[in-house]
Amino acid sequence: MFKLSSPELKTNLLSGLTVALAMVPEAIAFALVAQVSPLTGLYAAFIVSLITSAFGGRPGMISGAAGALAVVMVALVVEHGAEYLFAAVVLMGVLQLLFAAAKLGKFIRMVPHPVMLGFVNGLAIVIFLAQFGHFKVTADDGSTQWLQGTPLAVMVGLTVLTMLVIYLLPRLTRAVPATLVAIVGVSLLVIGLDIDTRTVGDLGSIKGGLPDFHVPQVPLTLETLQIVLPYALVLAAIGLIESLLTLNLIDDMTDTRGRPNRECAAQGAANVVTGFFGGMGGCAMIGQSMINVNNGALHRLSGIATALFLLSFILFGSALIERIPLAALIGVMFVVCEKTFEWASFRLFGKVPRADIFVGLLVAAVTVVADLAVAVIVGVIVSALVFAWEHAKHVRVSASVRDDGTKVYEAQGTLFFASVAEFQQQFVPRDDPDEVEIDFRLAKLMDHSAIEAVNTLAERYQRAGKRLKLRHLSRDCLDLLDRARSMIEVNYREDPQYRVADDKLA
Repeated sequence: MFKLSSPELKTNLLSGLTVALAMVPEAIAFALVAQVSPLTGLYAAFIVSLITSAFGGRPGMISGAAGALAVVMVALVVEHGAEYLFAAVVLMGVLQLLFAAAKLGKFIRMVPHPVMLGFVNGLAIVIFLAQFGHFKVTADDGSTQWLQGTPLAVMVGLTVLTMLVIYLLPRLTRAVPATLVAIVGVSLLVIGLDIDTRTVGDLGSIKGGLPDFHVPQVPLTLETLQIVLPYALVLAAIGLIESLLTLNLIDDMTDTRGRPNRECAAQGAANVVTGFFGGMGGCAMIGQSMINVNNGALHRLSGIATALFLLSFILFGSALIERIPLAALIGVMFVVCEKTFEWASFRLFGKVPRADIFVGLLVAAVTVVADLAVAVIVGVIVSALVFAWEHAKHVRVSASVRDDGTKVYEAQGTLFFASVAEFQQQFVPRDDPDEVEIDFRLAKLMDHSAIEAVNTLAERYQRAGKRLKLRHLSRDCLDLLDRARSMIEVNYREDPQYRVADDKLA
């Protein structure tokens, strides 16, 4: 089925086991954040990982219950209950399927590189900071406190030991994933020496059966739709953005190309199924995806194996998995953060435009303090505004006078909404001779604002009693210009061919 060699088969299976072990505490923690049962998070991790791995557009990418979604879900669960969450997850999946059907996944390619850097660095920081929650315990009065004394020292020591194994083992052998060896080795050390430390079982039991088909128990009314639709829209947007940006990141790391629309469809289907089987939904998980990719597991088998190992943990291996020390999994995630963070971005200071540096820092900061969807949207908007501002400054008009007295203006650059004011200021009709010519050979009119600027300029020359000629405009411009149409000199051999963004041509 997969046509894998024996080494590839071993790599993908062992990586799937490693990722599954790392996903257990994450899924439980995210379920607790959303205030649903641990099994709700684990079932989501199993179903979403299985379906997206089998049918998605990015082999090797791992999906499951995600923290970015959990923080949105909690308000719905607190106010209306878990059944409304399941309904919202089903609707979230439907919206993602519609997104895929419209083939909108390709637009993720328009996310600028500084936004990508900010996304990666911001998520690395978020994952890093999230691990410190495991160093806290709940006191008798319900408040949380940092571990102190020996328990803290043991947790820190085991975390450091895990990280050392992951970093040093590859220097000796790469026969097995270093992360798996670290988790198993530290777990055996804790069990063998009977070391008292926090384990996966302290987060909640993972023992359970197969997920049951369950239609969300909510009234099928317009009021219900009004409740769940806003949450479904936000969840769908966050899930797609995080998944497609992670897909892009893996594409860059592996020099391959995923299929965004197929990934959107697979994620939508996975969330619809998850909602009907009592799961909290999910999307791509950058931390687990980085573990998988860094292990060299780039086939669908790794994600499918992850899902099946998760299910086996729930059905058969809960007693063993619950004894894994949290410190081992924290160490793994710390290493993931270090490898995910784009340290090379610091070398860009002073070498790339300051606006790009600002956008990257802004996206990273908003990712940490708000959420991913807001961060990416803000980053794209700011990048677009910066682009418009920079190109607006690149419009130039040079003037010369022919022997016959005609004044010739030569426009250069891109004429659009941000640059029309600068363009119009270059002309003073009352000071020009009777014959004026504007040559657009080195310029482009890109939108309706540019068309209107030329129309307005034509009117200004008409009111001043001057004769204006416009040269080297595209056929779209000829169709759109009205008041200036009579002034256009048409030369089909020389005139450029480009499109103008205007609804009249739609």
